[in-house]
Amino acid sequence: MGAAQGTDKSRPEPRPTIDDMVILLLLLLVGAGIGALIAGNRRGGAARGDEVLADGRADAYRWYERLGGQLLNLRDDGHLARQALVDATERHQAAGAQLSQARTVTQYRLARESALEGLAYVRAARVALGLDPGPELPRPESAAGAGAITEEHELGGYRVGPRPSSATPYYYPGGYQNGRPMPAGWYSTPWWKTALAAGAGTIGGMLLLDSLFSLGHHHGGPGPEMFDGDFF
Repeated sequence: MGAAQGTDKSRPEPRPTIDDMVILLLLLLVGAGIGALIAGNRRGGAARGDEVLADGRADAYRWYERLGGQLLNLRDDGHLARQALVDATERHQAAGAQLSQARTVTQYRLARESALEGLAYVRAARVALGLDPGPELPRPESAAGAGAITEEHELGGYRVGPRPSSATPYYYPGGYQNGRPMPAGWYSTPWWKTALAAGAGTIGGMLLLDSLFSLGHHHGGPGPEMFDGDFF
């Protein structure tokens, strides 16, 4: 019995075969490859994200600096262009504040939007000053599809038109109020500023909005289609 136990203890342990080592090596290589692929994808995703962020930042600064340059070259005439230049200056200041705090693509896009709104006011001011409005610019996203006024109208005691006048000294670059499009053009009162301050549509703004849509129905259908055309 003792001799049998001694024989069992002295039996050699089985050694890995060449096939076992090859399989182990292949598993290690596959694991290393998968790890490298995951790391590469992460680096690639981070690089693409950095590139998108850098592009967004550069684009926002481009329009911001262009707006600043335009404002330096224009002088207030004390009349029709005054309010448009005031609004353009406000947008320039807003864009600058947004850029100083921007850290994400969305934040840079908001700064770009403010700068483009300012440039829309600059173009309006140039028209009021009798100057060439300059080349076409991208419309602010907030004004996309809102259309532009092409004819003068008196609506519910409000006057609107495609060009500045003593009766319509306030320019609006277009946008949406309560989900309805309000076209770009010149208005007799800055109803949108009151709406923004109050956080909701004012009675005057709503009456004007209803009047615009009533006019649209009269001309064959509501919506910005009746305001098609390029104000500038």
